[in-house]
Amino acid sequence: MPEPHDIRTVACIGAGVIGGGWAAHFLARGYRVRAWDPAPDAEAKLRRIVDGAWPALTELGLADGASPDNLTVLPTLAEAVDGAGFVQESAPEDLELKRALLADIDAVTPAEVIIASSTSGFPVTDMATVAANPGRLVVGHPFNPPYLIPLVEVVGGEKSEQWAVEQASAFYRHVGKSVITMDRELPGFIANRLQEALWREALHMVAEGEATVEQIDTAITDGPGLRWPVHGPCLTFHLAGGEGGMAHMLDHFGPSLEAPWTRLTAPELTSQLRDDMVSGCDEEADGRSIAELVAERDRAVIAVQRAVAEARGGARG
Repeated sequence: MPEPHDIRTVACIGAGVIGGGWAAHFLARGYRVRAWDPAPDAEAKLRRIVDGAWPALTELGLADGASPDNLTVLPTLAEAVDGAGFVQESAPEDLELKRALLADIDAVTPAEVIIASSTSGFPVTDMATVAANPGRLVVGHPFNPPYLIPLVEVVGGEKSEQWAVEQASAFYRHVGKSVITMDRELPGFIANRLQEALWREALHMVAEGEATVEQIDTAITDGPGLRWPVHGPCLTFHLAGGEGGMAHMLDHFGPSLEAPWTRLTAPELTSQLRDDMVSGCDEEADGRSIAELVAERDRAVIAVQRAVAEARGGARG
């Protein structure tokens, strides 16, 4: 694969909401984008997505030479990947469709070019079954909209080559993404599994008449969601343990895992799990004390509250 800084053209295969979001992101970073989608109205929809995203991308800051004019929609798949240094596939979530499409992309793309799928849940092992060269196929899972949300989860499959996983991660970082390079395949990856757990419990509460949709949304936006932009759930609970951190939190609140608060089955809090959580928080804290983390959290929550209030046209703080 070409080095990340040498790639100047990206192929976006599939021009729906996700594919269009990817195209907008790459264009804003100064790349030429060659796109293909079999739908007869694909080009018009794709250009509307890019035009709709451009004001936000302009506010974030455009790379030198960035322009929607660098988008070209081609009539065939082979023409779209011609000259591209990286391929981003964003077809609908249909396993058989993705298997066939990835095989078709593989057949017309030079062997050194990585092909990444935007799938939100399929393991690449399952998608790469008919591709002739599965070693360069990886998952590059974004979050909607890809031009605004920085996270990308990168994971290889049983036949993916390590160089492909590493180079895909490096390329995404080069184009401004926050990258999680997963150690192994996991259906739904990491973020969607966490998101799905919250979503399922929300559906349960509505179905049982335990909470309204508005109550559930407010519980997140005005509650734990305010802390998550700076500290995820693990560091959040690390601070819940006070000066004792995660170790104190688990020792003190660990028994509550057995309480039937949610419809999910809690894992057994073994000594190994406890130690893994404690050491993981220590590593993520990276030398920052509890007091320093608390100050960081407080500054971020205030900033988030003010920013959200401003975006809504109100005033807070």
